[in-house]
Amino acid sequence: MLPPDSLETAFSQAQQATQAALQKGKNRLQIEILLPELNTMAFAANYLSLFTEFGSDLKVFFADAGSAALARREWGETAYSVRGVNELLTPIQPSDRAIVIVAPTPVEVNAIEQMCETAGDRPFILLNPRLQDVAVVGIGYAGRRLRERFLNTLEPCYYLRPLAETIILWRCYPQPWQIWQYGETAPTCLAEFEQRPSREDIERALVPQGKPRGQGVFSRLGAFLRALQN
Repeated sequence: MLPPDSLETAFSQAQQATQAALQKGKNRLQIEILLPELNTMAFAANYLSLFTEFGSDLKVFFADAGSAALARREWGETAYSVRGVNELLTPIQPSDRAIVIVAPTPVEVNAIEQMCETAGDRPFILLNPRLQDVAVVGIGYAGRRLRERFLNTLEPCYYLRPLAETIILWRCYPQPWQIWQYGETAPTCLAEFEQRPSREDIERALVPQGKPRGQGVFSRLGAFLRALQN
């Protein structure tokens, strides 16, 4: 599979990666499309169509009640429930078949971890989580360990992030992590990693090629993003 050439393709690949991971028994998933202008609400609405057959047995959460209320206004009537993470006394019910949490922040990580444990082997998916600072949130070593332990149980089954104007870091399960460069014709794979690459890994892969400038795929993706927001 080649990296996406449009936002629509990225959304479709995220769904395909989810299906592939679930078929392999990986139920704790993380999906990240990290484009600066991404409309997360539109991304979530598109992604959730993957679970249409679940109907009311799908449970969707946002970081807070305000964000959930905004989603309900934008999306209109949905078969599934849309709530804030801390809005319900018992957020996960026995009838729930899948749980998707949209754009959670470090503030909710304890509640999310408890929800994940309650979900058991049911699909539990974080969509564009903003948990980069999660290791330093909380008090003391025990708090940091708790958060790190939870994050390490998540399978990053889809990841898309620009590194430069024509270079991306991309992972689409079950493929490995890859760095791709978009050229005038077909994209070129610059490096491949079995695990999520560190900053040093990425720098070593890019130094021989340099960091080219000019118009790249993300200029084209920006047009799709603006179209979604209109």
